[in-house]
This record gives sequence, structure tokens and C-alpha cells, in this order.
Amino acid sequence: MNLGFHGFKSFATLNVFGFEIKARCPKTNARVGCFNTPHGSVSTPRFMPVGTSGTVKGVSSKQLVTTGAEMILANTFHLHLQPGEEVVRSGGGLHRFMSWHGPILTDSGGFQIFSLADLNRIDDSGVSFRNPRNGNKIHLTPEKAIEIQMALGSDIAMAFDQCPPYQANEHEVEEACLRTHHWLGRCVEAHQKSDQALFGIVQGGCFSRLRLESVKAVSNFDLPGIAIGGVSVGEPIHEMHKVVREVTPLLPEDRPRYLMGIGTFREMTIAVANGIDLFDCVLPTRLGRHGTALVRDERWNLRNARFRDDHQPLDKTCSCEACCNHSRAYLHHLVRSGELLGLTLLSLHNLTTLLRFTSSMEQAIVEGCFSEDFAPWNSHSKAHHTW
Repeated sequence: MNLGFHGFKSFATLNVFGFEIKARCPKTNARVGCFNTPHGSVSTPRFMPVGTSGTVKGVSSKQLVTTGAEMILANTFHLHLQPGEEVVRSGGGLHRFMSWHGPILTDSGGFQIFSLADLNRIDDSGVSFRNPRNGNKIHLTPEKAIEIQMALGSDIAMAFDQCPPYQANEHEVEEACLRTHHWLGRCVEAHQKSDQALFGIVQGGCFSRLRLESVKAVSNFDLPGIAIGGVSVGEPIHEMHKVVREVTPLLPEDRPRYLMGIGTFREMTIAVANGIDLFDCVLPTRLGRHGTALVRDERWNLRNARFRDDHQPLDKTCSCEACCNHSRAYLHHLVRSGELLGLTLLSLHNLTTLLRFTSSMEQAIVEGCFSEDFAPWNSHSKAHHTW
């Protein structure tokens, strides 16, 4: 397979999407940065809420601002199915369409190769899907994924990649890597939008040799940012930590590093200690929709009877709407009654909690106490008390 590597030549794009490292932890690889985009800057490390279909589930864009979110995600594949990228384009682009005025990153649809494995067929040209909505055939290529993302008008477009499952053997993962690198070359050729950054994705499963080869291949394109993909796909958690530990130090120092699909306190802490800058995960809103609140590093099921007569705030240190205006008893009542407001309030709280957490890591790095307060995350860590 001809990988067709080409260096990334859009210096104008690199200038628009500059990344400046502002502080470092002297005892770990943690760092504080500022990533510039046409719709504002993003401080790192930072969690990014997921708005798959142009909405963070159950939360309005105006409410989302109150959580401290700076950059959010949307999904190319799902927006292509509904309402279609041309509807979004004619509505002024994704920012205007969903009334979110900050930076937006769009995933390429590559993860759907993994999550919709029963509905797709993969070859070197791309992926053929059965539309889960109506059964119609869709052929998604690297060029089409880029075309959709350019029409959506996101600030960051992710390259089209193949994410193999954890169960895949080394030969299968190597084939997926080679295809991912080949597709990246085609994405670079197809991408013609100077006010949109294209990020590459490192694959390789849990195989150190393949991860190293993928880092070299993706870094060769000199893109404005690089992501680590293919984690949180069924592997044991220690394998994910191993990937982050081995790969992150090899990524370009002067570009943002994005760990895809991770949003738990411990995993984000360990990743930040290894030099990761950006995260995303559906966890906070998924938990909220199921009546669960993140309170520090615990998960509270608000359906439990112990909250029925508890008139304290959910978390007195939190400034979200749920914690400032309502009690645990009221949230318990909403959840038990099936009221949509309860799910919205818990989602707002969970998002605020994860964003506070990444902001607190940023502050700790600046103040020189990250290694003491956050890393390594364990039962003796001061992190339970400092954010």
C-alpha cells in the first residue's frame, strides 16, 4: 500500500491555530497551553463536552456556557445522516446552526467503523455502511469525510481513520494502521479550508511497535494537532495507560495532544501527567440522563431513597444551576418522577464538575503543585481536597 506521505504546507493554518505552552510541571510531563482557533482560544488541559448531533444532550448552548466549556464536539457521520451537511451549511455553518459561538471539533465518523461494525464493510477506498435509520447504503471515504466537515464549518476536522477493536490481532491492527495512514494522506489532499485545522489520529491498538510506527507516520504530515485514538475500546485500563505513557512523549511538543474518548478523573489525571492536553467523553451527560451525579470522584445515584429528605445542595462547592438553586431532595424527586428537568440539571452539574476538574489541574500546574495534588491519583492524593 502506497502511504503517499506529504508534509503539511499550510503555514497560514498553523498561524491561525497556534499553540503556546505557558507552564510546565517540573516533576511530570504535565503542561498548560493555549490553543488558538478562529472562534476563540482554548486553555489546556481541558475537557470537551460531546454534542454528537449538534447538541450536548439535554443542554442548551446558553446553558453550556455556564459549565465553563470552551470547545465542544460534534460528529460528522450523525450530522451527515440528519439533517445533512448542506442544511447546516445553508444555515450559516454549525456554529450558527446550533448557536454555539466557541470552537467546535468534528469527529470524522471513523469511530462508527468500530461502533457500527455489524453494519459496515471496510476496504482501502473507505467504508460502506447501512444507514441505521433507514437501511440505505452509505459509502464514506476520506475525501467525503473531509468534504462534510468543511461544509459543517468546524474549527477542527479530524482525519478519517480505522479504529480496530481490542480483540483484533496484531496483523489486523497493522492493516488498520496502514489504512489509517493512507487515508490521512488523502484527507490532507482533500482538505482545502484554511480556517479549519486538520488533526491526524495515531492508531496501533495495544501493540507498542505499531503505535511507534503510527506516531512517525502521522507526525510526518506536520499537522496543527494530533490525537491518540483506539483507546477505551474494550482494553484493560492498564493497557490504555501504557499506550498513553509510551505514545504521548513521542508526539510533537509544540502541538496540542488530544486523547479521544476519555473523561474519568483518574484517567485524565494520569494522561495530563504524561502530557495530554485535550479530552472528550459522553460520560457526564450519559450519567445525567440516568440520574447519576458526579460528586468529587464519586457517582451518586439520585434515585436512592437516602436523598429523599436531604435538603443540602448536591455539592456546596459547585456553582452550577443544580447546586446553587436546588437540593438533593428536589433532584431526587425530579429523577424519580421522570421529569426531564432533573436529567438536564444533573447533566449540567456533571459537565461543570469535569470542566472544574481540568481547570483545577491547569491551576495546579501553574502554581507548581500538580505532582503533589494530582499525580499519581491515589487514595492519599490531596486532589480530593483541592478542587
